[in-house]
Amino acid sequence: MRASQDFLRVGATVTFVGFIILLLGIVLTILQHPASSQMGGLIMIGPIPIAFGSSPEITTNMLGLGLIVSILYLFLWKTKR
Repeated sequence: MRASQDFLRVGATVTFVGFIILLLGIVLTILQHPASSQMGGLIMIGPIPIAFGSSPEITTNMLGLGLIVSILYLFLWKTKR
């Protein structure tokens, strides 16, 4: 029982540190290049991608990445069964 609690604590800590590093990277990018910064994001709800971005090119790239992740997800889910 103790080992599972340790794994949970380590996993939560790594996730939190990852979010902090990501946030710092975004802020530093905006501060270094304020006029040329383009950002985009991808939200996955199951196999359904939701893409957004600051320009049509970034949004298209995010959507392409989302489709690749969705296909990979569906392929791995199908082979698991």
